[in-house]
Amino acid sequence: QVQLMESGGGLVQPGGSLRLSCAASGFIFSTAVMSWYRQAPGKQRDLVARIASTGGYTNYADSVKGRFTISRDNAKNTVYLQMNSLKPEDTAVYFCGARRSGNYYLLPDAWGQGTLVTVSS
Repeated sequence: QVQLMESGGGLVQPGGSLRLSCAASGFIFSTAVMSWYRQAPGKQRDLVARIASTGGYTNYADSVKGRFTISRDNAKNTVYLQMNSLKPEDTAVYFCGARRSGNYYLLPDAWGQGTLVTVSS
């Protein structure tokens, strides 16, 4: 079965950094588009970053450009989100997503359960 497991969330001060990881199994990771989404309570789930199967193309939400970096290690079946210069408005549950076929810009067809990131003094 397809499984995505996020880790690395926690409490961090404004201006701090955090790295999220998503370990994938049950599908061919190296051909899948991977992404990170986030959702605050009562808010819409929004795209944070997306990365092509080879890692050669990425895109980001305007709100995180220059601060967050998505990367992947296909040998480890893992995608990462490095978050720097964190702001209180980055507080959310962060979800890992996988799109196993189709266009790069499609929504994921598999999701992890999420990891909570809290940015606060």
